[in-house]
This record gives sequence, C-alpha cells and structure tokens, in this order.
Amino acid sequence: MAGGLVRRALDLLYLGAGYAAGVFMVAIFAIMMVMSVGRQFAINIPAGDDFASWCMAAMAFLGLAHTFKRGEMIRVGLLLEQLHGRTKQIAEIVALGIATAFILYFTRYAVQMTYDSWRFNDIAQGVVALPLWIPQLGFAGGLAILSIALVDEMISVISGNRPSYEKGSPEETPDEFIERISQGGGG
Repeated sequence: MAGGLVRRALDLLYLGAGYAAGVFMVAIFAIMMVMSVGRQFAINIPAGDDFASWCMAAMAFLGLAHTFKRGEMIRVGLLLEQLHGRTKQIAEIVALGIATAFILYFTRYAVQMTYDSWRFNDIAQGVVALPLWIPQLGFAGGLAILSIALVDEMISVISGNRPSYEKGSPEETPDEFIERISQGGGG
C-alpha cells in the first residue's frame, strides 16, 4: 500500500515536471511570437530575450526526468543491447550508478548556486532587474527531480525489475524490434 502510494507520487512528480516543461515551451513560443509580430505594432517585451532564455533553460531541465523515465532520452545502449540476464542487470546498475553519481554532483552545485543567488540577492544584468534565483529554480529543480528519478530507477533495477526506460520486450533484439514495427506491431 505505502509502496504504491510512493510509486504514484513519484510518477506524478515526473509527469508534473514534464507538464511544467511543456508550459515553458509554450511560454517561449508566446514570447517569441509577441516579439516578432510586436515589432510591426511597436510592441516590445522588455528583456524578452532574457525571459525566453530562462524559459528555455527551465524547459530543458524540468523535462529531463520525464524524458528519462519514458525512455525517450538519447542513451547509448549498444553494449547493453548485447548483454542478457544477470550480466545485463549488473551493467544497467553500473550505468545507473555512474549517471546517478554525476547528476547528484551536478545537482548539489546547482542547488548551492541557486541558494547563493538568493542569499546574496544576485540580480540579473538585463533590462529587468529580476533576482537570479527565480530563473535558476527551473535549472536546480529539474536536476533535483532527475536525481530522484535516477535513484528511483536504480533501486528498481537492483530489486530485479526491468528498467522503465527500456522499450520493447525484455529479450527482443534490435532486428526483432524493427521486424515487429514493420509489421504494424507498435512501439
């Protein structure tokens, strides 16, 4: 019961981060359209380029965990695709361990930078004097959620489960996958 609740909460966190990334993508579109069309009508967004850049960073980092858990992130699986059984599970755990260590290291410094920006009241250098910690929240938050997703995935694989990001059947080769897709079997 508690495990199912935690699983649903984590999945909701990843999905929410994915939706937030989508909202930032729409914001980028809106800003860019207003800036482009607005020139014809003398409408200007002060620091529009800055806001679009901050939205782009938030979109990219908030979308990482959702993309990772759905198996849509580009990963190099050439070696792992050649392995099977326990050897493949150990290789997955090692790969997830390395990725988790790297992202946790990166996250620690991103969160520290955001906290320092808040603590020292750093202000953006652009036209709009916005406290820098506000746009940095998307960057640090996205990395924190990705860290949670990596730890979650590593625990799942260590427990003997198949990685959630793995597509196709567990023992399906790339050639079998292509054959299944070509016959209309879906992806």
